[in-house]
Amino acid sequence: DAGVHSKAWYAATCDRKMAEDALYRSNKDGSFLIRKSSGQDSRQPYTLVVFYNRRVYNIPIRFIESTRQYALGREKSGEERFDSVAEIVENHQHTSLVLIDSQNNTKDSTKLKHIVRVS
Repeated sequence: DAGVHSKAWYAATCDRKMAEDALYRSNKDGSFLIRKSSGQDSRQPYTLVVFYNRRVYNIPIRFIESTRQYALGREKSGEERFDSVAEIVENHQHTSLVLIDSQNNTKDSTKLKHIVRVS
């Protein structure tokens, strides 16, 4: 259990478009939610959706089978690993999260500040 089901930031029945629409409506830097990933892949069960600078970022949350931990984005050396998805959220409410724009190859960073609920 990733520790997501009772959390206000977890949008259980939300797809990518609903998540993005909700974040655009919030229009606040650092708005976020976590949704189930679109693909049925056990190695990438969730997606962290973050609004920053009028853009929405969908960041995959990977499940690392060997350590039973979670990590953000593509696998990289020295990456941070967490015991639950809730720990990722708690960590990035205090520590900036790097946002990579793959189209323009630019980097921004923000903290997770505003929980967005999908209605």
